[in-house]
Amino acid sequence: MTAEDFTYQDVGATRDPTTLPPPGFHLMRVRTRIGRGAGVRDAAGEALLTWDMHRGMGATVVADAPEAAPGVRAVVGLGVGPFRLRAPCRVVWVVREEERVGFAYGTLPGHPASGEEAFLVERLPDDSVWLTVTAFSRGAAWYTRAAGPLGRLAQRAVGHRYGTALRRAVGARTR
Repeated sequence: MTAEDFTYQDVGATRDPTTLPPPGFHLMRVRTRIGRGAGVRDAAGEALLTWDMHRGMGATVVADAPEAAPGVRAVVGLGVGPFRLRAPCRVVWVVREEERVGFAYGTLPGHPASGEEAFLVERLPDDSVWLTVTAFSRGAAWYTRAAGPLGRLAQRAVGHRYGTALRRAVGARTR
């Protein structure tokens, strides 16, 4: 996996939450409370790494592996029928710690945006479990560049949908 494969330069930058986006890219960060406890953290981490969160929010995922791991290529589809956007990406990092589980993928040629998106499930000291979606991106296709601020609003809405989908997936796993 080389930086030349990606459509942006700062591959892996979302690993550090204090990093600012590269010049010309927009930052998006959305946090959603998923629940409480180690069981919720475990279920959320599993749903995240196995692409179930993505599928639960209505996306299609065709990946090289059933679980996110560095180097795994995935094509995420959003939309319906002929209006489905295909978004090729590759996993750039994965974290599996006692209280944190997550990964990030970076855009590949053919993705309508350019940048990186990270998904991190964390259990905090108060026992609450949160999903944080962080992205830096800019339009790569003419229609995403033309969308401007509306595209960024849509990206934020998708970030919230990830949280809702993960909460549902955790509920199904912890019943």
